[in-house]
Order: sequence, then C-alpha cells, then structure tokens
Amino acid sequence: MWHDVRMLNATTNTLLGLLVLSLLGSGLWWVAHRPMFTLKTIHVEGVGETQLRHVNASTVRTAAVPRIKGNFFTTDLDAVRQAFEAVPWVRKAAVRREWPNKLIVQVEEHRPLATWGDEGKLVSVKGDIFTANLDEAEEDGALPEFAGPDGSEKEIVARYRELTEWFKPVSLVPESLNLSSRYAWTVKLNNGMTVELGREQSKATLKERVDRLIGVYPQLVSRLQDKIESVDMRYPNGLALKAPGIKFAQDSKKAKR
Repeated sequence: MWHDVRMLNATTNTLLGLLVLSLLGSGLWWVAHRPMFTLKTIHVEGVGETQLRHVNASTVRTAAVPRIKGNFFTTDLDAVRQAFEAVPWVRKAAVRREWPNKLIVQVEEHRPLATWGDEGKLVSVKGDIFTANLDEAEEDGALPEFAGPDGSEKEIVARYRELTEWFKPVSLVPESLNLSSRYAWTVKLNNGMTVELGREQSKATLKERVDRLIGVYPQLVSRLQDKIESVDMRYPNGLALKAPGIKFAQDSKKAKR
C-alpha cells in the first residue's frame, strides 16, 4: 500500500477533506453560538389583519417563553409553535426566524361563541372546545350555553346559527342549546321560554317545528302576556304548552322523540 502513490494521494486527500469539513463544522458551530444570535425579540402578531384581544405580552412571557430553548439557529420552531399553542386562547400558531436574533409568531385566537357543559369550558365559533378565563370570554356580554355528547360541538354550533335565523321573525334569540344523549334538541330563548324540538326525523324536521311555533307565537303571547315557561313541539300537528297556572296541549298523538 505504501508503495502505491495513487492510493497514498487518495488517502491524503480524503484525510485533508475530513479535516477541512471538521474545521468548517467547528467554525460554523462557533459562529452559530455567538451572543449576537441569542434570541432577543419574539414578536407576536395576529393572523392577517386580525387584532389579538386575549394573547398579550404577559401571557406569552408566562406560558410560552420559558419553553423556548436555543438561539436563532438552534431553536426548534416546531417546539416554539407547540409552546404558543399551549397558551390559553391560542388556536393555531406559525413561527419563522428573522435575522439575526428575532422570532415572528403569527397567532390565531379562539373566538368564543358559547360556554360548553358544566366543566368551565368554552366552544369557539369554529366548533373547537378550549379552556380560558370565562370573565375574559364574556367581556362583551354573557355567552349562550351549549351542551351535548362528545364530538357534537360543530353540529351544535351549526344548529345554533340556524335557530338564530329561524327565530328572528319573532325577535327571539337562543340563550342555550342542548343536544341530549338520544340526540333530541332543546333550546331556551331569551324570553325564558324552553322549546322541546325533539329528534330530527328528516333534514326539515326542526325547521318545520320552529315554523309551526312561530306561526302561533303572536297569539300565544297576546293571551299569556309572554309568560310561557315551555313549549313541546314534538307533536305531528300541534304543541303542548306550559305557563304559570296553565297547561295546554294540542294534538294528543305525540311524535317519536
């Protein structure tokens, strides 16, 4: 081997190449760990033109910053994203580097629509369940109350929007919406009236029952001075009504619940 010039040259070149790579790697490591690349700024902004209402410097400093490790080059952007998504009110986060020592974090906040169940949780306008301070969520007014089986959040959000539109002709607004374990719907309106709508036998079932109630609602109010406690619309062609001192039922044949 030692008499083979070509082999010696190849071996020498290989060793020199490894040495150069080693020196280059050491140099890059040295440069990457210079103080100038220590993260000094983490800029948090809303997605697009969305203004952040609940994610502020205090929450970021307390919940996210302690979990961020490394410098401009070495920090794990996915770990930073996860740290921010663990902050209350954050739905999604996206992170990028900005030379030489800055991180830009774009945050999408949850927009609360209603409370969820009895565990102090909230449901967003997109049907996501999340946990946050209820006082902050209700700073613009009390939220409606939703409850239902696990996994039904998006269905309830969609139904709430429909019911809100359906009751507009009589100036009523849903204050709570419940989907039972048997998938029967109950809505409470802002006049204190609870309406049993039952299960959906077809796509039109609930709309037909609401329309039937709206059709007789002005007459009911004129007779009972808006003191109706509950209305059961699970009858094929009528209803059952409860008011202080009064019980009234139309149509003795009740539909399946």
